[in-house]
Amino acid sequence: MRFQVTVHALLLLLPMSVIAADVQQDATAILQKHCVRCHGDQKQRGGLRLDRAPTASTNGNSSKAIVPKDSAKSVLMELVQHADAEQRMPPGDTALGQADVVTLKAWIDAGAKFSGAEAAKPNDWWSFQPLAKIDGKAGVHPVDQWIDRQLAERKLKPMPEADRRTLIRRVTYDLTGLPPTHAEVQAYVKSDDPQAYEKLVERLLGSRRYGEHWARHWLDVVHYGETHGYDKDQPRPNAWPYRDYVIRSLNDDKPYRRFVQEQLAGDVLYPGTVDGIEALGFLSAGPWDFIGHAEVPESKIDGKVARHLDRDDFVANTMGTFVGLTVHCAQCHNHKFDPIAQEDYYRLQAVFAAIDRADKAYDADPVTGAKRETLLKRKSIIDARLAEIKAHVRKVGGEELAKLEKAVEEVNVARTKQKPPEYGYHSAIEPKQDTEKWVQIDFGSVVEIGSVNVKPCDDDFNGIGAGFGFPLRFKIEVSNDAESKTGTTVVDETKADVPNPKSFAYQARFKPVNGQYLRFTATKLAPRQNDFILTLAELEAFGSKDVNHAKFKVVSAKDSIEAPVRWRKSNLTDGLYPLATKSTKSEAKVVEQNLEVGFKSVLLRSNLSDEHSQLQSELSKINTDLSRLPGAQRNAYIGTVHTGSGSFTGTGGTGGKPRPIHLLARGDVTKPGP
Repeated sequence: MRFQVTVHALLLLLPMSVIAADVQQDATAILQKHCVRCHGDQKQRGGLRLDRAPTASTNGNSSKAIVPKDSAKSVLMELVQHADAEQRMPPGDTALGQADVVTLKAWIDAGAKFSGAEAAKPNDWWSFQPLAKIDGKAGVHPVDQWIDRQLAERKLKPMPEADRRTLIRRVTYDLTGLPPTHAEVQAYVKSDDPQAYEKLVERLLGSRRYGEHWARHWLDVVHYGETHGYDKDQPRPNAWPYRDYVIRSLNDDKPYRRFVQEQLAGDVLYPGTVDGIEALGFLSAGPWDFIGHAEVPESKIDGKVARHLDRDDFVANTMGTFVGLTVHCAQCHNHKFDPIAQEDYYRLQAVFAAIDRADKAYDADPVTGAKRETLLKRKSIIDARLAEIKAHVRKVGGEELAKLEKAVEEVNVARTKQKPPEYGYHSAIEPKQDTEKWVQIDFGSVVEIGSVNVKPCDDDFNGIGAGFGFPLRFKIEVSNDAESKTGTTVVDETKADVPNPKSFAYQARFKPVNGQYLRFTATKLAPRQNDFILTLAELEAFGSKDVNHAKFKVVSAKDSIEAPVRWRKSNLTDGLYPLATKSTKSEAKVVEQNLEVGFKSVLLRSNLSDEHSQLQSELSKINTDLSRLPGAQRNAYIGTVHTGSGSFTGTGGTGGKPRPIHLLARGDVTKPGP
């Protein structure tokens, strides 16, 4: 208390002019001498920085370190005169004397203004200031006025006005990147139209070449690439829609506001539009670590690092492009000169926490896209409600329903638990579903064939499941001609789609025929993600003595993905395949029927049966309407939700659920903070 009285008494003796003129300089000197070595531009212990005004306002605990004009609430004063010597700052023998404490208190109460270079705030930097209006000559463009003023200040004179031949070459190169033709130069030079220059500029701005030329500059800004970069530098065959989007936007004179919105959130702000999808190529424009994403799971440290750097690229590209400000240094520490804190940086990362880079199918026709968007939204609502009903039924059904579900699960496990590593035959991937694919077995001699079994594949990768790649339409021919030009069609399933047999074989019996070759031809391929394929696990051909003539015989095909042991032509006749036995098939049918009966019984008891039926009926109609829409015509490589498929085995694990984003100590993924 005596110390406080002494301080107050000393302050009363100081003239206000001295406080105003000298205390600012003295306080800054005290901070520079005793504080900034631990709380300056190189170190910020406790998150506190005292070498300039903006960051001196808070410390790491968000307490007010310096509250201008209120030293009583300023934590700095508490720290420099703490009763506990171990808590007092600065530590040890460097503790402040009483006069320095008085000076700091007077300085804070006077407004806590810094002197010299430290007085500048980051927000005072010229690039953060709003544009200033220039008052000058009427009819003279503000840019020209500014240039004239700068030249005058430097006692410089502008270059003489360019002649017409030079001017048309300059402006044509500037706007299109190409030289004018001889005829264009002559016409402009000879023109006596007073608006000739204005009309020239309008013509060049209306040229498609304008968008192509200036899009190059924008693509440079966003570091656009058509390969991934990094070690493997894989190609991006579907990156080009973003390039064309930028060209189109410039040529259409799209408002800059919408140009920005589409590139950051086009699928949300402008759903069902081509530009709303293609513009998101901005997010995926930069380098992408194929190994760190496709070959390393997100659970591994290298995988975490790859995804952290991926989000960093989203943030850096966004801020650098649209704000002209680097922020990615703040992944390790608060920015030393810009007003960007680590916490702000990781908040920006959180914006992109649910997305990856992936190919996305979309409709080239906006009308179709809008219809698809409407149907999918309603489908999502129905699916969510059906899931709620199912959860309620499970709760009400209790142990009885749980036993039925467990029985179904056990049968399904029994179906595939003996699945061999040899999956079967896999065709080349096609962009069109009606592309024909065929496989053919050479029996080695003429044999009698009276039935065939076609066994589907079962791929457990990413939950693809049984029936993977089984064609919707197909035919089977037996022939003595290797080209099957004179064969007999013994199975014709080309008129209507065949239900997917899932875990069970497609079986066909027919009047016995003789032949050396059996050809299976798919006329409507199975859909994969955004393309189409044919896969088969095994092809069996039986004669009258129930002998499989196809086993271990030579297989040929229109094309084949040879990736042993999983995929190769020879797998088609090796006798290895995943398939339920007849007893398992029968048992599965019984337990599935029992579960269905039990489910419906609980629905009735819960008074949800009518709603469930209506939703199922509406869902069926929506699926029908979706199937009747024209297929997606394009794929674009964009920033989107990646649910995990194809060759990218290590990415997309979130399925659209945002990853938790932590503040990382020094940017280290192994040291997550708040």
